[in-house]
Amino acid sequence: MMYKFLLVIGLVSVFSLTVKAQGLGPDTAKSGKGDTLKKASNTAPGSFAPPIKKEKVYHPDSLHSPHKAVMHSLMVPGWGQLYNHRWWKVPIVYGGIGLLVSAVIFNQKYYNQDIAIYNYRKQGIAPTQGQAYYKEYQLYAQYNVPDASIISEMDGYRRNRDLSILGILAAWGIQTIDAYIDAKFIHSYTVDNNLGMNMKVTPGLINQPLYAQSANSSYIPSIKITFTF
Repeated sequence: MMYKFLLVIGLVSVFSLTVKAQGLGPDTAKSGKGDTLKKASNTAPGSFAPPIKKEKVYHPDSLHSPHKAVMHSLMVPGWGQLYNHRWWKVPIVYGGIGLLVSAVIFNQKYYNQDIAIYNYRKQGIAPTQGQAYYKEYQLYAQYNVPDASIISEMDGYRRNRDLSILGILAAWGIQTIDAYIDAKFIHSYTVDNNLGMNMKVTPGLINQPLYAQSANSSYIPSIKITFTF
């Protein structure tokens, strides 16, 4: 009688454990598989790259018009930069164009002076006191400056003036292109406000090529530097 009682208790215990194992098995396997997939989704297989914590969010402004930025810059230098909210570029634009304008004025002034003095000499007359370039004419005569030197100066001032004018046109075009690029970036590719950069240094192992492997080890130590923008 005692043996039968113990046998019944043993069968009931085995049956209970079997039912419990069947009930927990699929959930446990599912959970384990989910964890494995979750971990695998963050990093590439066999890679030492850190998991991606947060994907960047892009906020393009479709209402920001590159065409309008270009037209503003063509009409007034720096206006396109103001339209793009790049305030710090406006002093650079006007500083560069201002220097070129001053170069044009400087070279034009001395070109006019030299051509006037040369015309006085060519006509064989000298300006009287009170006329334009009287002092300059007397100074040239005092130092016996030849006509060839005056012509050479005239050519130099004219060349520098023309180059400065071309520089103004080039600067105008460059600031227009810059306004278009900024506007296009804002219109289509503006990133989120997190513009910081993080750097992470991690040790790792590199698998050597087959021809470089030795009997001791096929891996060599390495250091991996990861930049996250």
